[in-house]
Amino acid sequence: MGEMVIISMTIVAIVLIAGISLNGIVDKVMSTKRQRIEARGFSPEPEMRAIAERQQMIEDRLRVLERIATDRGSLLADEIEALRIAAHAAPKREPAQ
Repeated sequence: MGEMVIISMTIVAIVLIAGISLNGIVDKVMSTKRQRIEARGFSPEPEMRAIAERQQMIEDRLRVLERIATDRGSLLADEIEALRIAAHAAPKREPAQ
């Protein structure tokens, strides 16, 4: 029984050491890639901003759809009509590419 404990502790130690080493290697590779991208002058900020805006728009639409799906009141038709009017009045945005 004592031998099994020693063997299992040795395996755990090896796995931990290997995991920590791989984590260090991956971190080093990723930081090198980040530095190369920044050195080329590429900035992901505008792209990330566009993705965040698109995500917010999708979340807003989802909230409206959830409210419509769960609402059983007589105001449902009025709310849908208000959304249609708002959609036609809103300026058209070109999709981010």
